[in-house]
This record gives sequence, C-alpha cells and structure tokens, in this order.
Amino acid sequence: MTPRRERAVRDLQLSSPELLEPPELIVYDEPGDCSYLAGQIWRLPLRFPIRRLAPAELDRRLAAGDRRQGRLLYRTTCSGCRACEPLRVEVARFRPDRTQRRVLRRGDGAIQTDIAEVDLSAEKVALFNRHKQLRGLATSDSLLGPAGYQAFLVDSCCDSFELRYYVEGWLIGVAVVDRGEQALSAVYTYFDPDYGSLSPGAYSILKQIELCTSWGLSYLYLGLYVAGCPAMTYKARYLPHERLIDGRWVRFERAANGGP
Repeated sequence: MTPRRERAVRDLQLSSPELLEPPELIVYDEPGDCSYLAGQIWRLPLRFPIRRLAPAELDRRLAAGDRRQGRLLYRTTCSGCRACEPLRVEVARFRPDRTQRRVLRRGDGAIQTDIAEVDLSAEKVALFNRHKQLRGLATSDSLLGPAGYQAFLVDSCCDSFELRYYVEGWLIGVAVVDRGEQALSAVYTYFDPDYGSLSPGAYSILKQIELCTSWGLSYLYLGLYVAGCPAMTYKARYLPHERLIDGRWVRFERAANGGP
C-alpha cells in the first residue's frame, strides 16, 4: 500500500469534535492545484455526514465556514494560505447600491421566478454546460452529464431548493440554495449567457436576499471570497457583510463614498 493510500485510509474517520452532531466521515483528503489562485496548492477535506442535517445543524456548519458539494461538506485547510474567506450578507442591514437596485428593477420587469424542489432534467444539464462553455469556465472535468449533475447539484445532505428563472417561458437560469434555521446558503447558480444584459447572477443573489427577508432569516451565505481571484471578488459588493477571518466573523461596511 502506498503512503498516499495509507493516509487516505487513516483519514477515513470521524471529523473534529465540534462537528460530531451528526458524526461525519472524512472520505477524501488530498492536496491539489488551487482553482482560485495560480501556483497555489489547496486542501479541501471532503466530509460525509452519516445522516441528513437538521436546519440548525446546517447553520452551525455554515457559521464554521463549511460549504456543500452534493452530499459532502468541505472547508479549506490549506497550509500557509488563508486567502479563502467565507462570506455572509447581513440581511437586516443590507442596502442595495444604485447598480443593484437597477439590476433588481430590470430583472423584476423581465424575469419570472419559481421556487421548486431540486431535480434533474436534460434542459438543466444543457443549460449548466452552456453557461460553463460560453463564459469560459469549461475545463476537461467541469462539463457534466446527467449522473454528474445529479451528484453535484441534486443530491444533498440538507434541506435544499432551487430558484428557476424564466424569460417568456424559457428557462434562463437556476440557483441551487440550502436552507438552515436562520440562513440560506447559495450553493451554485448558472444561467444562459445570452441573457447577460439582465445580470442573472447578481439578480439571483438579490432575490435570495429578498427570500431571507420574507422568511425572517438572518444571513445569506455566498461561499468563499478570494481577494486575488477576479471571479470571486463580486461578492464583496453586497454590503454590509461579514467574512470569516482567523476563526472570527469580521464585518465590512460600505465606504463613505458608497463603494465597497
């Protein structure tokens, strides 16, 4: 047995004590090339909860910095790098800026939004891959078939739903969202780039903030903010927000000039 295989077997164990309700198994823990910062090595141990998470249990994991992929949870544990900062919007204090208000008005005038169970369809698989290809995000392993889509976006270890966005009856975007007791977590959003003038990604975040407000929730988690990764910096525009830095949630306010 190779040293790497021995370590993988050894790591198939219960994870750290603060996350033991329900218990979890670490099912994969290998370093790899970072997708956010060139030249960096990341480490994202994948953890499998032994049962479905209750809403309050999901809240605790989100507050600890966890993200979800399919039925697995992960949190960055990269050696010597702290660039990834989980970010959450404080819903009660959030005020859209001028651009965000314009996106919301324009989207409300053109886009119809439905809330539904997360499910698999050929239409959504095709739209997911179209988003990847036309936005220059496609890699050799990022385009999905039905089985991959099911494992990545439909399978879940917690309460999840999707927002479906339509223009004149055509599905133009989907957002997969997790629901905790006090928060929503934006898992993944994809859309048809042909409708980029409607800013579907930004519109989706604003609609999720609206849902949090209407449901009396405190936070919308937007995943990881990475200052050196241009594809991730848009999250900082939703203010005020908090970022998890060295184990503490730090608040970031809107600047006096109205900018981030």
